[in-house]
Amino acid sequence: MLVDPNAPFFRPLWVRILCVVLPLIWAGVELANDNPFWAILFAAAGLYLGFELFIRRNDK
Repeated sequence: MLVDPNAPFFRPLWVRILCVVLPLIWAGVELANDNPFWAILFAAAGLYLGFELFIRRNDK
């Protein structure tokens, strides 16, 4: 596990949303600039963060 989804830093919803959306937006920027390697890398990071912060997160 690269990210601890239950860390206090990720408690606010806006932080979790921002951490997921920014890499996905940057993947779009890289794709628009014809850099598929970086686009795939940032898209994978955004999807991974989305999975960790919204699906695997344990709301106690």
